[in-house]
Amino acid sequence: MDDRTGTIGPQTNKSGVPRLIGLTGQYCAGKNYVAGLLEARGIPVLDVDKLGHRALEEEKEAILSRFGADILTPEGTVNRRLLGSRVFADPQALKDLEAIVHPRANQLTETWIAGRTEPVLAINAALLHRSAFFSRLSCIIIVQAGLLTRLIRAKQRDRLPLRTLLQRFNSQTQFNAQYFQQNADTYVVKNRGVTGICARRHRYHLERQLDAILRREGIGQ
Repeated sequence: MDDRTGTIGPQTNKSGVPRLIGLTGQYCAGKNYVAGLLEARGIPVLDVDKLGHRALEEEKEAILSRFGADILTPEGTVNRRLLGSRVFADPQALKDLEAIVHPRANQLTETWIAGRTEPVLAINAALLHRSAFFSRLSCIIIVQAGLLTRLIRAKQRDRLPLRTLLQRFNSQTQFNAQYFQQNADTYVVKNRGVTGICARRHRYHLERQLDAILRREGIGQ
């Protein structure tokens, strides 16, 4: 890590096998914010959730076969909000959707990893534990935020009914347990989402947490 800038300097992955950092968190915990902090330190981050949007379109025919033609928007793309409202209310439908999308998302992820030359990469994914590369992670960073904070963020961002939001929250009640049972080092960082002077102070402490994790993992030394 470059002590002058706080970032990992330009390096290439001479071994051909990058170290992988896993980044995850519950719904609206703020993991994308933390992803931005990692990117500011010179670590490329893949947003697997956005990659899932591409996978949805590439697997559109299978989606239509399972969920019906009314799942499309007038423009002919998959209506992700409508699809999400259906699958989060039906555990079997959610499993069916994941069985369609996850294999394609895994393929796209592997292609992205293979195309990078940096020594350290980060994978940002809500369902990190179900990824094909999960066993290859050097460490896992879990982003946490309080329930009320996450609820406010979700309401502002997604503008969904409270009942729908609570269904999504309820589907993640055992979220952390699946990560602390793994062999990879697992760290928790808090993203409270406060404002004003407190926000600057909180960002400072959050960045120091990330720097301590990277030092402990020997990344950028």
